[in-house]
Amino acid sequence: MRDLVPPTPDLDPEGLRLPVKLDSTSNGEFAPIPLDASLHHANRLARDWAGDLAKKLGRSRRAFLTSLSGTAATLLAFNAAHARAGRTGGFFDVANDAQLDGQAAAAQLGKKEFIFDVQGHFVNPDGAWIKRLPPGAKPLQFPSTICDLSRRPGERAYLDCIGPDRFVKDVFLDSDTDLMVLSFVPSTREDEPLTIEEAAATRDIVEKLEGSQRLMLHGRVNPNQPGDIEDMERLAKFGVVAFKTYTQWGPSGTGFWMTDDAGVAFVEKARKLGVRNICIHKGLDFGPKSYEHSTCRDIGPIARQFPDMNFLIYHSGFVSSKAEGPYDPARTDGIDALVTSLAKAGVKQNSNVYAELGSTWRFVSMRDPDSAAHALGKLFKHVGEDNVLWGTDSIWYGSPQDQIQAFRTFQIAETLREKFGYPAITPQLRAKVFGLNATRPYQLAANELRRFTAKDAVARARQEYAPNPSFATYGPRTRREFLNLRAWHAGEP
Repeated sequence: MRDLVPPTPDLDPEGLRLPVKLDSTSNGEFAPIPLDASLHHANRLARDWAGDLAKKLGRSRRAFLTSLSGTAATLLAFNAAHARAGRTGGFFDVANDAQLDGQAAAAQLGKKEFIFDVQGHFVNPDGAWIKRLPPGAKPLQFPSTICDLSRRPGERAYLDCIGPDRFVKDVFLDSDTDLMVLSFVPSTREDEPLTIEEAAATRDIVEKLEGSQRLMLHGRVNPNQPGDIEDMERLAKFGVVAFKTYTQWGPSGTGFWMTDDAGVAFVEKARKLGVRNICIHKGLDFGPKSYEHSTCRDIGPIARQFPDMNFLIYHSGFVSSKAEGPYDPARTDGIDALVTSLAKAGVKQNSNVYAELGSTWRFVSMRDPDSAAHALGKLFKHVGEDNVLWGTDSIWYGSPQDQIQAFRTFQIAETLREKFGYPAITPQLRAKVFGLNATRPYQLAANELRRFTAKDAVARARQEYAPNPSFATYGPRTRREFLNLRAWHAGEP
């Protein structure tokens, strides 16, 4: 059990980091967007409140911020800052007394749902991709204070901080996540920062902890790259639960449509191999060269062509550079493009198209509750309440716990619900999104999994674990870091 919970020094002894991370970090698939003045104010307000409340309770800042009351206070401070900026379309529905009352905080923020994260990431710090980096390159730079760097000297020692131990700690100990699907970034086969073999080895680490199906795998396929469709047979042998593709990516810099010959051949091959889930990155465009292919206009037609296949739309088509508002049929990107594509093709709600929230939820919920309310409201109304899937894109954003806590308390304002026909986010709807919806395409029995995971090694480790979250993020936070990361994971010169 000690191997699962390795001893670590206090990762933020002064309590300088907030438990809900409002920063410019991206997942490496879009350029980081700096915080505006109102968001900087939100962070300052949360830190001020934390200091005052910690003193009132006679606790250190760190002790307060690692408690559920610390999370409640942070979310309430964000509410106040957003309201001051006129962003009131959504809010974190947290009781004021939760800031000082641990039991009240636990009632609202404590774990109660089955949480199945369908988009997680892991980068092998010792993988072959390291050998191909140019001299001096430092991808994935992040604060060196989040872990012990003494095990491996050198300019890239910090990469140990995102190794298997850190992955298990961030995902399964410092968050309420029960299951995760390990996904991939766009790259050539030669430049993959995580190969299918390395991903399988990471899965095996969790399997040895008796965590049956706690970690599942995607297989990365670029159907417009020579040899990738043929390679799907090899990937299938690793027991992948889905194939993942990026329509805006290609070895020549040009993307493709799922309705192109390459896209159709990809789906047909997956069907032949018995893998029914096709995960498609849409939105979070890589730049103007492939921007068009990042939109969702092909999703309705391909879903209608293959009604026996499931199409999981990663990021739901969300574009980070544009706010989400009421549905606009004239808009050709963002979530609206997904809604329009399904409607034009006659694809009904709750059928074979699923909308996934990785990076999308983190971006809108922390920065703009108006966009968050419209994004969720449109997905529930048009894609279907049974077909919105929980995903966090962690570990790019560190532990996904703050994203969980934000969704656990988020509510769409009544004015927007009445005007646009959005549903209230009830406990039943939260439970669907958090995990129950994903059990259908992944063909899992939630009750059976709950019974097993309630007593396996991860569950026992959680009982013994003394929480020591880092509250850190690992993805790029500046444009320079983004371009550095993109240079290797997109296979660019």
